[in-house]
Amino acid sequence: MGTDDLFKKRRQNRKVRKSEFRTPKANSFLIVTEGECTEPYYFEGIKKEIEKKIGGSIDIVEAPMISIEGEGCSTMRLVEKAVEIISKSHIIYQNVWIVFDKDDFNDFDEAINAAHKYGLHTAWSNQCFEYWLYLHFNYSDAPLHRNDWFNKVNELFGQYALGNGKYEKNNPDIFMLLNNSVGVETAINHAKRRMSGFDVTKDKPSEYDPGTMVHLLVDSLMNYLK
Repeated sequence: MGTDDLFKKRRQNRKVRKSEFRTPKANSFLIVTEGECTEPYYFEGIKKEIEKKIGGSIDIVEAPMISIEGEGCSTMRLVEKAVEIISKSHIIYQNVWIVFDKDDFNDFDEAINAAHKYGLHTAWSNQCFEYWLYLHFNYSDAPLHRNDWFNKVNELFGQYALGNGKYEKNNPDIFMLLNNSVGVETAINHAKRRMSGFDVTKDKPSEYDPGTMVHLLVDSLMNYLK
């Protein structure tokens, strides 16, 4: 075999290996969260319920692949981290979501726009993820500070005797507690009601207070449990 033929063969082998390294995966989710506890635990809870159903008597046509990354960084840095994870992944995810809050960050809208340019979905909350948790119990369109939402959720955990009777960010059973008591479908319906007036062409997420798009991600995952 000549030198030219050897180089051609090596190039072909590299192409094959590269193709094998990054394979498209249908029905797959990558969820990258700002928080390192509450959000990952919440989505891990949904993932566990889906896996439990797959192992039961009801079959899902194609089981979803769900990867969850709690990164502990926010807004633009979270977008950059998600892109970095995608670039290093062995598969090509069909659905990539980033989950983050507005809090007091000034680049909230910028991060959402950047994520969409990269083809990422955004499950944002203004002001915080606790607003989404509150919607599991009640509807509200009151523009409250994130500390107030935390306190309201804490009061509801006590009222409904959930867990230890108080809201803890590091509770790995948070999804199970909420879904078994008040139900995630309630939160989805409340969020749809609140966001029905949100116009993506005119409204800024940073000014739509309170607001959340978490229900879009949760609803797509809950379809596997229906």
